[in-house]
Amino acid sequence: MLPSFSSIVSRLRLKQLRLLIALEEHGSVRKAAELMALSQPGATKALQEIETTFGSSLFERTSKGLEANDLGRCVIRYARLIHTDLEHLREEMVGILQGHGGRLAVGTIMGAVPTLVDSLARLRAKQPELSIAIVEDTSSRLLSLLDQGRLDVAICRTSISPRPTAYQTRFRAQEPLVVVANPSHRQASAPALQLADLMDSRWVVFPVNMPMRLTLEREFRQSGLSFPLYAIETSSTFTTLSLLLNDQNLVAVLPIDVAQMALDHGMLVKLALTIQSTSEPFEIVTRANVEYTASMVLLIEELTGRRSDSAAYAP
Repeated sequence: MLPSFSSIVSRLRLKQLRLLIALEEHGSVRKAAELMALSQPGATKALQEIETTFGSSLFERTSKGLEANDLGRCVIRYARLIHTDLEHLREEMVGILQGHGGRLAVGTIMGAVPTLVDSLARLRAKQPELSIAIVEDTSSRLLSLLDQGRLDVAICRTSISPRPTAYQTRFRAQEPLVVVANPSHRQASAPALQLADLMDSRWVVFPVNMPMRLTLEREFRQSGLSFPLYAIETSSTFTTLSLLLNDQNLVAVLPIDVAQMALDHGMLVKLALTIQSTSEPFEIVTRANVEYTASMVLLIEELTGRRSDSAAYAP
């Protein structure tokens, strides 16, 4: 039976987590012991204590050495997260002591990437020693990371959350959408297009329930057309771009800011079709009732184009 949370917390030590990581990396008690400056019997005893703490064996002995089992891989994954979080904690403390804010973790949906990149460039000019982590993902995933405290700020949509009041939001911005294709697409030079003109093309689309997918579905319904069959689904900008470059029959809808670089370099062309439907605006999102760090305040100011006293961001 798995011990209780309080039992695990009271018995587990940080050095034991580092030993688990070393055991997985080297597959050998002897090598892990050398790395940890322990004797081999000491490392063996420490592993036994860890397995007793979790109430289960975490490794299997094989001809290749120690290999983590399913439970072991789970524990080691969290051991790495805790280890990384402690590194980030020290990094942020150093930054605070040195007066440059430490570390900032930011999440963004694809359509907001250009906005974020521009804002971070200005922020880094002011705080060149600030450490920044960027995560690009769906709104649902970003809000989950925000809930866990793994993100300080997210640029996404809170409407997909069952708990929108758990967040503080500001600066709602639209994502103007364009239809793009390979420069060799047969409709690339057409002066004007209707959605029906692209029904014989294959579409690269966002996964089901993502806002831009819903926008495109609505566009087809309003045009009296069925959604394209055999569409290729991906949430990756790079994958979408690669597919369009590789196949001149493909078309896709992208936020104009995201597509602009590829358009400017002649990698894609903008088709003469206007998307009438608008996607839901994205927002700058933080957890409600959280005290903002100086770097969070500065980033939000850059994103919104406004300057405010830090007190204005207090929960």
